[in-house]
Order: sequence, then structure tokens, then C-alpha cells
Amino acid sequence: MAENLVVYTIVHQPRRLKLPAQVVPARTAPEGISDYLFDEALDRHYFEQVAANSYVPAAALFTDLTRRGWKMSIAFSDSFLMQAERWGPQVLDGFKRLCASPNVEVVNVEPYHSWLLYVDILAFKEAMLAARRRLEDLFQKPIAVTDTTEMFMSNDVYFALQQCGFDGAFMEGRGWQLGWRESTHVYQHPMQRLKLLVRHHDLSDDVGYRFSNRAWNNWPLMADTYARWLRETWGDLVTLAWDFETFGEHHRRDTGIFDFMRTLVRELKKRKVRMMLPSEAVRDLGARHLEVPVNEYGTTWAGEGGMEFFLGNEAQQGLFRLMHHAYSKAKLTGDPRLVEIAKWLFQSDNLHLIQWFGRWGSEAEVSAYFTPDEWWELGALGIVREQQRVYINFIRALDDYAR
Repeated sequence: MAENLVVYTIVHQPRRLKLPAQVVPARTAPEGISDYLFDEALDRHYFEQVAANSYVPAAALFTDLTRRGWKMSIAFSDSFLMQAERWGPQVLDGFKRLCASPNVEVVNVEPYHSWLLYVDILAFKEAMLAARRRLEDLFQKPIAVTDTTEMFMSNDVYFALQQCGFDGAFMEGRGWQLGWRESTHVYQHPMQRLKLLVRHHDLSDDVGYRFSNRAWNNWPLMADTYARWLRETWGDLVTLAWDFETFGEHHRRDTGIFDFMRTLVRELKKRKVRMMLPSEAVRDLGARHLEVPVNEYGTTWAGEGGMEFFLGNEAQQGLFRLMHHAYSKAKLTGDPRLVEIAKWLFQSDNLHLIQWFGRWGSEAEVSAYFTPDEWWELGALGIVREQQRVYINFIRALDDYAR
């Protein structure tokens, strides 16, 4: 039975597209183009909403829990950090207090929350190294373990992260990736060095998605029950991974999620569950050198665990092609400012937010939940059409720069 527990959370807010799309006037300076593509007013609205519901109270909650033995790790996308620096310095201060605890480890993450890794693996490496430098400088802690985008892991990405010098990385645990193996061990690709901490899909989603679902047959989930499930899971350790916004935003305070977490600390201690930081798990449990061949097809923690959540309908596939073209044309200009914009346009959120197109069921409901309320006035087809136009307008605006 698992005696060890790793908890990982990620804090992320996207740069939302400005819909309806706006034509970029001819000869607009590179530094002014973003104003026509991204909706800062909408970003600020949602940032302040989530800050009030989740970031401020949940950071305070976990800061208190770390004094009682709770251990956790946390990552921050660059788009979240940009928004916090502009609109919520007190939010960032709260996270700095949380991360100052010796019981909290800062984890690296792909800064753009993008699919840059699909078109330029060397640029992906550069972005990961830059993100680590930024996070180490901001939180004054060394970083040894990394995440990617949506916990994406594939064979080439594994080797890229290993070349970056990380000791460990997170990976989603699905049967088609692990084969006969359990998610409750520390692994590595055969004959390689980088350790893999594998997210326990079911136990993570019991809190991340199902906690406030009254139709779930285990609702209401009690802390003693959950602690028992964790302790009775077979293997070396359980790795739980959640969006930080789980606490207070996806599950509001009145669902009991905060009280649940307070009680969980006590219940874990009762059952002698050892909480570990990711780097501790890599060091202490990785010495067994257990191997899992990392699949050439990428795993993510969304949907069924593959890229079909992001590329499973024709609207997503069309937008993904435009992402490619926008990045390629920006590269042709040779202007790093324009390439930077194209990297932001590769954010996975823009595909996530139209996963519902032509679909139904729980996954489509999750996607629709994250789609800004303000966009629905355009209708389903209007959202897809206007998203495409944002990219087309950017590509056409580069005509003067790609000669």
C-alpha cells in the first residue's frame, strides 16, 4: 500500500483572444499588434474573479496547512505571472509567502502554456530554460522538477527536458501509456536519467472534478474516506495533480472544499501517509530505476489522456493549422517581438475553449465551462469564426514585415 504522497498544483490564467476579431491596421508597430489580438479587459475581469474566490483564500489556506505538515508543489504560467504583476500584486505576495515555506516546492512549467513543442522543439527548450530562470529569480528557490503544457509528455519532449537538466518531470498516468505498470511508482525512460512522477488520474479527478458533483455516487466525499483511498492504493506513492483554481473557483467555498483540505491533513497523519515534495520523491524513490518507454504520441491530463481533447474536432484542427502558419510567418520576419506574439497565439487554451464544437457529454461541458460567458453572444459558429479571424488578421498584418 502507498505510504507516500506527492501533491502538485498549477496556477494559470490564459491571454484570451479579443472577440469579435479586429483588423490590425496597416503598418502597426510590432509592440502595438497585441492590442488588436488579446482582450486585456476580459483577462482582468476573470483574474480578479478567480483571485477573490481562489488565489487569495486558497493561498492563505495552504500557507496555514504547511505549518501543520502539509507538503505541496506549485507551478505558475507566465501569463498568470504577467496578470498578477499588473492587476494583483497582493495575490503574488500571497503566493510568495506560500512558496517561502520549506514544505513547498516550485515546479517549472512551459511559460506560454502553449503547443510550441509541436512545431519548434528547440524553441520549446529555450522557453523552458527561460521559465526556470524567471521562477527561480521570483521565488528564490532552485527548481529541479518540471511540468510542460497540460502535463504533456512524449518521447521527444522527454529528451528535451532531460537535455534541459531537470531531475524529474510530471506525466499523466493512463493505461495506454503505462501498459501493465501502475502509476504509483517513479519511472524513467529505458536507459535514461530523467525521472517521471506519474499523476494518479482517478484519485486526482475525485477532488479536481467530482468533489462538488452531487450526482457522483461518492458524494459527499469525506476527508477520512479519501485518506483511506490514498493509503490503500497499491504502490510506492500516489501523485495528485490539480489546477490550483480547484480550490475556491471550480469548487466554491460553500461546497466544503476548504474544510475538506483542513481535515485531510489530520486524516493523512492518522494513517501515517508521508507527504513528499517532488524532488524528494525523485531522490528517495527513483533509485529503483523502474522503466517505462515514453510513447511517441503525447499524453495529457485532459479528456481521455491524449491530444484528441485539443485536436478532436474540425474547428480545433483548423485553428491549429492557423497557429502553425502564424508562427511560421512570424519567424520569416526575423523580428523577435512578432515571434513572441506568435508563441502566445499557440496557447493550448484557444483549442481547449472550442473542444465542445460538435460534441456533447462531460468533456464538452468542461470545455464550455471555461469558455468566456461574453463569447457566447456570438453563438457557437461565431466563436469559431472569430477565433480564426484573429489568426488570419495577425498573419496578414505581417505582410509588411516578411518581405
